[in-house]
Amino acid sequence: MNRTTTAGRIGLSVAVFALLVFTLFPVYWMVSTALDPNAITRGSDLLPSGFSTEHFAFIFSHGNFGPFLLNSVVVGLATIIVCGLLALLAAVAVARFHFRFRTSVLVMVLIVQMVPLEALVIPLFLQMRDYNLLNSLVGLSIVYIALSLPFAIWTLRGFVATVPKEVEEAAYLDGCSWPRMFWSVLLPLIAPGLVATSVFAFITAWNEFVFAYTFMKDDAKYTAAVGLFQFFGENSTSWGPVMAGSTLITVPVLVFFIIVQRRLASGLAAGAVKG
Repeated sequence: MNRTTTAGRIGLSVAVFALLVFTLFPVYWMVSTALDPNAITRGSDLLPSGFSTEHFAFIFSHGNFGPFLLNSVVVGLATIIVCGLLALLAAVAVARFHFRFRTSVLVMVLIVQMVPLEALVIPLFLQMRDYNLLNSLVGLSIVYIALSLPFAIWTLRGFVATVPKEVEEAAYLDGCSWPRMFWSVLLPLIAPGLVATSVFAFITAWNEFVFAYTFMKDDAKYTAAVGLFQFFGENSTSWGPVMAGSTLITVPVLVFFIIVQRRLASGLAAGAVKG
């Protein structure tokens, strides 16, 4: 019994270690290549030839990467705020209120989520052109909000539907109005779902390439994902700057996730209703 338990623990530890290596090795390779002064000749060497920040300096001095990162931050924050607000209101509406075509709205949301993004490039391009929103961070933000909304609404609807109605009824009995109940009772309970959808919306806006590359004509309005593309040549690739830019693109997503991970992992309505 003890030998079996020990062998199982060892096997589990080995499996976890192998999974960590498999998961973290690409990150190690990206960061180490970004810091390797001889990245272009590194080949398959596991260890870099040295450590230098010259590639980071190069992408800012010659690659105009600072404005690209700023554009991504602006678009990402706009997507999070607007998408979160609209998805929250829509999710509460479809989960708590009964109205005509309610089921049709949910089905439409699900169908839109299934449409491949590549199929939406041309229709959205023509629509943005008609509204004079091409080559505009506002137009790009609207596109990202539209792309993130179906998933956000569908996800938040599940969180809202899981919250017991007894919680709301208890708040009403205590004299709360609907806005007060929504702000003080319902919103804290569905906050994990709101955080989850915010993470998805931020990653969508931050890493997206096709729409940003297609809709933007002015190089100064490129996002970081598009700005990284300039280091890929027709016959060669500047791997040092590419990895340095990739590292900088990864950091904000990691920081954002660290900030919200406690709320993301917290229970939905643990202890809200007893008995």
